[in-house]
Amino acid sequence: MNKAALIEQIKKKSSFLCVGLDTDLEKIPTHLLETEDPIFEFNKAIIDTTAEYAVAYKPNIAFYEAMGPKGWESLKKTLDYIPKDIFTIADAKRGDIGNTSKLYAKAFFEQMDFDSITVAPYMGRDSVEPFLEFDNKWVILLALTSNVGSQDFQLLEDKEGTPLFKQVLRTSKQWGSDENLMYVVGATRGENIAEVRKEVPDHFFLVPGVGAQGGSLEEVAEFGMTKDCGLLVNSSRGIIYASKGKNFAEQAGKAAEALQKEMAGLMKKYMD
Repeated sequence: MNKAALIEQIKKKSSFLCVGLDTDLEKIPTHLLETEDPIFEFNKAIIDTTAEYAVAYKPNIAFYEAMGPKGWESLKKTLDYIPKDIFTIADAKRGDIGNTSKLYAKAFFEQMDFDSITVAPYMGRDSVEPFLEFDNKWVILLALTSNVGSQDFQLLEDKEGTPLFKQVLRTSKQWGSDENLMYVVGATRGENIAEVRKEVPDHFFLVPGVGAQGGSLEEVAEFGMTKDCGLLVNSSRGIIYASKGKNFAEQAGKAAEALQKEMAGLMKKYMD
């Protein structure tokens, strides 16, 4: 999916909601465990009730890898079921030497046909560029994350006082463009979102940390939104586990709708 198509979906739905499909066999409703493929049945039901509010879905690959070959089958079935006009993100956080990254890119872009993949920048240009060689596919590069350990490296400053995350942004934005490169930017501190936006004014951000991790959707929009929105805000647990009962899909839809309505108001406030 290209940038224009993504923006079109955002404006059409008045939403920048990304639903994280972090599907755990230990957390899904127990009645689904009796089905042939519980993970896919759960995901299918979630997609059915949230697709009108979401512009992206983000399966966290670890939840599927951990189940072996059957997990990969569930993932592929899920990906095939997602409507084609909705952006898909492989939350895989890959990043290795060039020839290995090339194979990771083929796996997720050709075999699985995801629109994008999260990539770690630590090994530098040659570990990222293979992912950027595919038309209408995206790299979502880790820039400033919302986990506690992010402070171990990302906020470390050089002798000029420049934090590492800014160096990552300044260097990496030369590898691609705002048409094929996004950034993961955590939602837990609004002022940091503003700092990232100064460095990359036109790139999309994938923003985790709203909801369960305490991030403010209002702050994300205030400091990160652009004239084209420029945001994909992820919610996983708050939507897909809104209920553990047989009404789980219905409750997921209500949770997604509530977020979409809040997002519509923020788009009107900060984009108009």
